[in-house]
Amino acid sequence: MSVIFFIYLIAAFFSFFILGCLLGALFSRPFREALVAILTDQRDLFLSRTYCNPILTPGDTPWAAEAVMNPAAVHLGGRVHLLYRAIGMDGVSRMGYASSPNGIVFDDRLPYPVYVAQNPRNLPGHLRRYSPMMYPSGGSWGGCEDPRMAAIDGRVYVTYNAFDGWDFIRVALISISEADFAAKRWRWSAPKLLSRPGELHKNWVLFPEKINGRFALLHSLHGPAPDNVCIEYIDDLDAFDPTKDGFASPYHDSSPTHEAAWHHRVRGAGPPPIRTDRGWLLFYHATSESEGHRYKLGAMLLDLDDPTKVIHRASSPVLSPDERYENDGKPGIVYACGAVVRGELLHVYYGGADKVVCVATAPLAPFLDALIKGYMTELVPAPARTR
Repeated sequence: MSVIFFIYLIAAFFSFFILGCLLGALFSRPFREALVAILTDQRDLFLSRTYCNPILTPGDTPWAAEAVMNPAAVHLGGRVHLLYRAIGMDGVSRMGYASSPNGIVFDDRLPYPVYVAQNPRNLPGHLRRYSPMMYPSGGSWGGCEDPRMAAIDGRVYVTYNAFDGWDFIRVALISISEADFAAKRWRWSAPKLLSRPGELHKNWVLFPEKINGRFALLHSLHGPAPDNVCIEYIDDLDAFDPTKDGFASPYHDSSPTHEAAWHHRVRGAGPPPIRTDRGWLLFYHATSESEGHRYKLGAMLLDLDDPTKVIHRASSPVLSPDERYENDGKPGIVYACGAVVRGELLHVYYGGADKVVCVATAPLAPFLDALIKGYMTELVPAPARTR
């Protein structure tokens, strides 16, 4: 009798355990978001992660030993090319290179950095100290961070954040011919600072084609009106001088908070815009009021004729940091810097947890349909916030 009772007791405990696991799964955030997507017919608005994630992890060499993340992407010569940010044991951010025939499996990864900008403002060595405690987000005391890449008229242009301490964050530009890029001859142009001296700026992106014969530089998502972004049109990037030709650019940490769709605070642009027949597809990073510590990815469409106008905005995040590899490092981070379209499939490349490189995909046409079915809310500026 006692043995049978013991068996029943074990069975009851096991049943309660299984029930608890099922309830935990049912009430988990990913399940709730998926259920909402199904009930609101927004299933096509979400990006699907590949089972190969993370597709790049920190390397064995010192220059990429701490982290690899936030990759720029371009589709050239039948391959997807990534320039990813790598943080070394010395705290310097450098650019590494990898390429793939299918956009998922990267079978060509160079063992050396392809671009290095160690000391943007030429500080003497005794003033340069790397501290992981001081830069817990994965930042470094010098180097090139978070590149974005666009191929325009036979050249590959790369914008990046030139970081040399919290009092020196400027946007820089380098370029290389497509022929040299494809042949891995890293004959970069001299770096050019685009943002004005004495100001903090980051995450500027070039459109992948000229607009009315001029380079289009998207430099802020906080436009003069709630449904506008800021774009500067430049005739000649080589001749551009920020001290003479520089322009005012609202930086996210000193800009009004825009209440729009799902988010409470817009952080900045992600990959360069992608031209579609429905508008310029732009991904961006933002946080919600209830989860200000979690970087999520939003999407919007800009007008083809006047890309300063936001014509549609996704009513929910298209990617949220829910996977282990998006939390094992700095928790709650998905940070996209590159996106390409191969055939009819959209590939978005992002950093997970400031530690690894990942990719998520979606069929482009259904994704755009779902985005447009969302609503365009009136954006109401809130009081400015700082760090």
